[in-house]
Amino acid sequence: MDSRVEDDQETENKGSMWVLDQKLDQPMDEEAGRLRNMYREKKFSVLLLLRFAFQSLGVVFGDLGTSPLYVFNNTFPGKVEDPEDVIGALSLIIYSLTLIPLLKYVVVVCKANDNGQGGTFALYSLLCRHAKVKIIPNQHRTDEELTTYSRSTFREQSYAAKTKRWLEGHTSRKTALLLLVLLGTCMVVGDGILTPAISVLSAVGGIKVKGPSMNPDIVILVAAIILVGLFSMQHYGTDRVGWLFAPIVLLWFLLIGGIGMYNIWKYDSSVLKAFSPVYIYRYFKKNGKNKWTSLGGIMLSITGTEALFADLAHFPVLAVQIAFIAVVFPCLLLAYSGQAAYLMQNHEHVVDAFYYSIPGTIYWPVLLVATAAAIVASQATISATFSIIKQALAHGCFPRVKVVHTSKNFLGQIYVPDINWILMILCIAVTAGFKNQNQIANAYGTAVVVVMLVTTFLMTLIMILVWRCHWLIVVIFTGLSLLVEGTYFSAVLFKVDQGGWVPLVIAAAFLLIMYVWHYGTVKRYEFEMHSKVSMAWILGLGPSLGLVRVPGIGLVYTELASGVPHIFSHFITNLPAIHSVVVFVCVKYLPVYTVPEEERFLVKRIGPKNFHMFRCVARYGYRDLHKKDDDFEKKLFDSLFIFVRLEAMMEGCSDSDEYSVYGQQTEQSREGLLNNDCNTTSPNLTISSVDSIVPSKSPVHMNSSTVGSSGQVSYQTEVDELEFLNSCRDAGVVHILGNTVVRARRDSRFYKKIAVDYIYAFLRKICRENSVIFNVPHESLLNVGQIFFV
Repeated sequence: MDSRVEDDQETENKGSMWVLDQKLDQPMDEEAGRLRNMYREKKFSVLLLLRFAFQSLGVVFGDLGTSPLYVFNNTFPGKVEDPEDVIGALSLIIYSLTLIPLLKYVVVVCKANDNGQGGTFALYSLLCRHAKVKIIPNQHRTDEELTTYSRSTFREQSYAAKTKRWLEGHTSRKTALLLLVLLGTCMVVGDGILTPAISVLSAVGGIKVKGPSMNPDIVILVAAIILVGLFSMQHYGTDRVGWLFAPIVLLWFLLIGGIGMYNIWKYDSSVLKAFSPVYIYRYFKKNGKNKWTSLGGIMLSITGTEALFADLAHFPVLAVQIAFIAVVFPCLLLAYSGQAAYLMQNHEHVVDAFYYSIPGTIYWPVLLVATAAAIVASQATISATFSIIKQALAHGCFPRVKVVHTSKNFLGQIYVPDINWILMILCIAVTAGFKNQNQIANAYGTAVVVVMLVTTFLMTLIMILVWRCHWLIVVIFTGLSLLVEGTYFSAVLFKVDQGGWVPLVIAAAFLLIMYVWHYGTVKRYEFEMHSKVSMAWILGLGPSLGLVRVPGIGLVYTELASGVPHIFSHFITNLPAIHSVVVFVCVKYLPVYTVPEEERFLVKRIGPKNFHMFRCVARYGYRDLHKKDDDFEKKLFDSLFIFVRLEAMMEGCSDSDEYSVYGQQTEQSREGLLNNDCNTTSPNLTISSVDSIVPSKSPVHMNSSTVGSSGQVSYQTEVDELEFLNSCRDAGVVHILGNTVVRARRDSRFYKKIAVDYIYAFLRKICRENSVIFNVPHESLLNVGQIFFV
């Protein structure tokens, strides 16, 4: 009985807004459940899954499928000295394909996708939702109520909770995790440069087999022309030519599998004994050091596996698994076994072993299909590079570059012009500079094995924090992965001076750019946080803010999701007037793959009603694109009008950090609240609890006349404010953007001055302006500059 009285007293103290909040929230459970189910992985029919599996061949497996072009060539540079070595190398290839692509990636890592999104940043986003490891603390607790924001809870004494506390315990650990993710990202960019180079060069290299006297420079020239054409076609996107990719790659897999079976039957079926791991031991037993360094060539058999995970966004995981197990894996095993059977009797043909092993009658058709498959493989890696750059951009780890959607059907298919041309220049430079396929292969192997090691470390954390696996399973997975990948990594270290330095240099350059940009972004955010204006100062200015309020709406863009930014005080102390309505706009990216359109905007009021100040937070996921159109401004004002109507129902205003309206609005509810009929209400809106500046009376103590009169007053207030907002909007909208310049202090160390005053300043100068991203008309733009020192 006592507890019930206490609950009633607590309810009375919280006021009418809390009661209304509870009433409006009750019907939301069923609707929210439906919304959440929309964003879970859908169940597909068998026929649709098979169709997706077929299509995934062209997008996901092209890179992995072209590896037979160059593996034996780079494993045995020169010629095969002992036929037993071929069996040992084949055994290593078989078990590498089984352990890494099949068991690690297809069975385990693919299940760690973030609602279908793959890649290192997708894993990082999962970790950011389960532990506070994001360095920019711009998240609000309402963000966790998104339908796409899924995370697990931990028991206080669990191993996952202890790991979470350890990660969150020190900034250096968060920074180390971010650097690990950035390293993996940079190596994927290196993949985007090296895959087209080695794939196209290896495919075109087949011309020399039929024309041994041909000048090698002709092969380089043909490869360069194909590469220029490949990168020049990127702006069309894969959607327009994607229907060709799957048949080409399927034909390629069937050809290499069929040729492999033919060679096993014709030359030496005894190579099938390589399925016994005993031959791996025998391989290393003889002349161990040379065999150890040859692992750099064998590792090329699993290249493309990291692109498999990065390109996961387009298809259901089950479809990718079906395609790999049913087509890719058996065809690759047959292809490598067939080449090994051919080499058992033709030791001297180890260079270009793939082309020598092709039956003469189908040589030229296979060469054409190989070239087409190499182009498709390159396309898959380039697309993966674009996707991961977009994810890095959303996490504040890459300078603002232009991102273009190339497909209306697939949100994940994008084109990044600046990155495209950088990749093309570096790719042609690598192709023409080395001229030697072996050196490019060494570089390629280094990039791939580093990405795999990064994925292993991130997967270990995912298994602990997200999946909450038993520690024994985590140890087995991590131990086996590190055993295989660490072995390959030690082998590629021997080849750093033979081309392996290329991805390290590329990664170092991109890592410097990404980390300096992220450092500058964090420092700018910290400056905004520490110098934001107090609410008491705003209230002290009065409704006019100490200035002349001119007709119109001022949209003040800020990185702060709470509080009044310093740029505003800087603005009003230097100009004699301010607009009648001020809206602080914050566009922020969350560690989710997408934010549903109906949940995108958060709106709240700042100060009393007669101040006419609001905040609007627009939230995006790392896959979403802030489109360059006029819809953003329209949707912002729609959300503002909805807020005013809801607030009139709730008879209150807020200066708290809580948002008074947020998403989960259906189209019907939005239309209802935007309708002129102010009596329209909808149970499909979620109202959060707020603190009122003017205390509200509890509805328990209101009689019917009080309710009726307050309803009329709130109705009139709502109509007056909506008319006022519409008239201000008609008078004109001005976009006020801050132009914060970051400088290093005079007493800073020299490397900090170089990073901040030169590298970061240069990147800020060449990257896209916010006004371009938000599509702000030049005549409506007002830049406010300020300098701060770090």
